[in-house]
Amino acid sequence: MIETTDNAFLGGRLRVLQPRTGYRAGADPVFLAAAVDCVPGQRVLDLGCGVGTGMLCLLARVPGVSVTGIELQDDLARLAERNLERNGLSGDVVQADMTALPRELREQSFDHVMTNPPFFTREASSPSEVPGRERGRGETMTLQAWLDTALRRLAPGGSLTLINRIERLPECLALLGDRTGDIVVLPLAPRARRSAKLFVLSARKGAKGAFRLRSPFILHEGDRHERDGESYTREAQRVLRDGKGLPLTD
Repeated sequence: MIETTDNAFLGGRLRVLQPRTGYRAGADPVFLAAAVDCVPGQRVLDLGCGVGTGMLCLLARVPGVSVTGIELQDDLARLAERNLERNGLSGDVVQADMTALPRELREQSFDHVMTNPPFFTREASSPSEVPGRERGRGETMTLQAWLDTALRRLAPGGSLTLINRIERLPECLALLGDRTGDIVVLPLAPRARRSAKLFVLSARKGAKGAFRLRSPFILHEGDRHERDGESYTREAQRVLRDGKGLPLTD
């Protein structure tokens, strides 16, 4: 049994068990879940769900949506199941390799796929010495394989939502190619007049709509960190603390 911590999300509405060491969920899965434009009754697949933070946030915001999480690491998959139960939420967690999904999943399609692919390609960065963190943030499966899996599981017209580091945006757009349209990119900048570090992207399978680049979403007030405690903008607090959605379209 791995040692865990019990952390609050969405202003304390959710309690999430996660490993004390290794990869730990922060704001990324919260923003990812907030950007999924789904309604009750629709089916959502979370590729690489970890301990289930994104699933939990989505279920808290959209009661009645059906969510299935896929996670390679068995210990994280089991924690995701525990986190669903302890928060009184219903969802399915499947421990599986995304490149070799069980037949019952390969025969299904989903209205939405949400995913937080590993941020770092090991061709351009050094691996973490902590195995759990390396598996969560280091690329062991190519981004192309990750996106191919997501698109295969999407129903025609279904939406893909992902979050990643801004330097991987050109690669992501190239890999999506003409298989998707209605692509919207929202850069996430730490502060006003600072370069974006992350982006959230939404794309629709088989669509032909034009590409749209939104103005950056600012995470923190002020030009620099000047005091202890949080400095999130009101807009960021609405997502991170109040559990509101993050619309990618006007």
